[in-house]
Amino acid sequence: MSEPASITSGIAQRYATAVFELAKDDKKLAAVEQDIDQLEAAYNDSVDFSRLVNSPIYSRSEQAGAVKALAEKMGLSSQMTGVLGVMAEKRRLFILPQLIARLRTMISDDKGEVVAEVTAAKSMTKAQQDKLAKALKSSFGKDVKIKLAVDESLIGGLVVKVGSKMIDSSIASRLNALQNSMKEVG
Repeated sequence: MSEPASITSGIAQRYATAVFELAKDDKKLAAVEQDIDQLEAAYNDSVDFSRLVNSPIYSRSEQAGAVKALAEKMGLSSQMTGVLGVMAEKRRLFILPQLIARLRTMISDDKGEVVAEVTAAKSMTKAQQDKLAKALKSSFGKDVKIKLAVDESLIGGLVVKVGSKMIDSSIASRLNALQNSMKEVG
């Protein structure tokens, strides 16, 4: 039985705040930022890892042991390793995606930057991402960190989300808008 979203986000916020404050005190925010990048990639790319995080069939000790071994193998910071162990013991690993998102926001705020979630029809080169980040910086007045996802159904163009603002320049959305306007005419 899953908990309501507000309770889940509250739990994630508490864990994120604890990790953030410990890392900031120990001057390890950069290490934690690398940790969350690695954890997010593992969660998205490994069926076994996402199953471990989300499945209720694993016992607390199985989850804790697996997470400890994984943290060691990935070379995660002591702050992140500790919180993952506590989350496993309390059967809270399922909030990992929310924890990662909260930590990413907290670290970005601390650095005075914003995260732009960019969805493109095909992968972007580093140079293209840098050019986009520079253009977004002029719009938002802060350094912009690009978090890229690829969705071929966009056909072309980009969907950029920064906070609550969204810029959709995808061909798919233009075709949908054209189709809707044609329905109104005909």
